[in-house]
Amino acid sequence: MAPIDLSSPPEKYGSWVLSKHGHIERSGDFGKAAATAAVAGSARPRSLYTPAERKRRDESVWTLVQGILAPVQFVIFLVSLFLVVRFLTTGVGEMAADTSIIVKTLALYTIMITGSIWEKAVFGEWLFARPFFWEDVFSMAVLGLHSAYLVMLFGGFGTAEERMAVALAGYAAYVVNAGQFLWKLRVARLEAPQAVAA
Repeated sequence: MAPIDLSSPPEKYGSWVLSKHGHIERSGDFGKAAATAAVAGSARPRSLYTPAERKRRDESVWTLVQGILAPVQFVIFLVSLFLVVRFLTTGVGEMAADTSIIVKTLALYTIMITGSIWEKAVFGEWLFARPFFWEDVFSMAVLGLHSAYLVMLFGGFGTAEERMAVALAGYAAYVVNAGQFLWKLRVARLEAPQAVAA
């Protein structure tokens, strides 16, 4: 270690202390490290809603609309899934399966439109708001697959089995997307007591 010039101003070296390992080190370095650790330790994940967004969410009628449409769409999905699988396994009920997929697709369009209005009311953006960005991205894939089925049906493209396969791909994507939103709903509920306490 180089000799310390005691005639130099204190700010050149900082305060020197004996560390627990028996080395002479500057206390200023410890202070910086401690401050950095404190900042890192206090860093928390960003909340799903700001207080203002949570207030708008609770007051918006579109929150209730989404809460009603989501389970309705899920029931339609279950009925349609049964009809599609029945047709693919038995060859019976093609019209019933097609009708159910159309109803499911209309329900999807409805909840996408009202969901966009909800995002605008709560976050100020029609789509891809920060807390639901990836959910919206995946929703586009779900919408695309459902729309592809309609193109095949009304455009006369592919066989009935191929058309149903596209519908099932859309249904699989829908299940994943629903899981994303359910997870965010759980996160929001876990954050609610903290928001009240704050």
